[in-house]
Amino acid sequence: MSDPGIPPAEKTLDELRVALAPLLPAEAAFDGWSPVALTRAAAALGIPADRAALVFPKGGVEMIDAWFASIDEAMRQALPPAALGAMKMRERIRAAVWARIVAMAPDREALRRALALLAQPQNAARGARLAWRAADAIWRLAGDSTTDFNHYSKRAILVGVYGATLLAWLDDESAGFADTAGFLDRRIDEVMRFEKAKARLIPAPGERFSFVRLLGRLRYPAH
Repeated sequence: MSDPGIPPAEKTLDELRVALAPLLPAEAAFDGWSPVALTRAAAALGIPADRAALVFPKGGVEMIDAWFASIDEAMRQALPPAALGAMKMRERIRAAVWARIVAMAPDREALRRALALLAQPQNAARGARLAWRAADAIWRLAGDSTTDFNHYSKRAILVGVYGATLLAWLDDESAGFADTAGFLDRRIDEVMRFEKAKARLIPAPGERFSFVRLLGRLRYPAH
């Protein structure tokens, strides 16, 4: 994190990146993820535009990356360990996704523009990495420490849940985003059912894999 006590003119480029990140979406909502938006954010912070340009030499995609990183941090700040400790894993994931939505709530138009930019063919790989980073941040905050295949499958599934929830939220006009909340709950319920089913199919550590047993479970699922 950037030290707020350091004057903007004395901050390093990395510190300026952190300081500028939460200021960018308010400008990008009107001017896109553009040099104009960066210039306005720099002015709000009190630094010259040319110095701000050094922070994001590759333009809009880097600016979006920094904003999403600030959302990661906002999520962590909203859900300290004491708050998560009493929650079940399902509740932790749900709370983390919702904390991200709350953090982005003032900047829905900026998110629309960000997703449109990341959807361009030349930015697709960067967009996929950012989606994975968000899912990884959520699972880590929730306390997941898996390192096997589950590490990747959990994050891949959450990328889909999180992405679909964001798209639902962008068009949600219900009070308190109630429709999005319901959508998210249904998606997480589906994931939890899948995880339980997967647990029945994957042998415990030390057990030998049996293809016959697997086929039997697929044909006659446990009740």
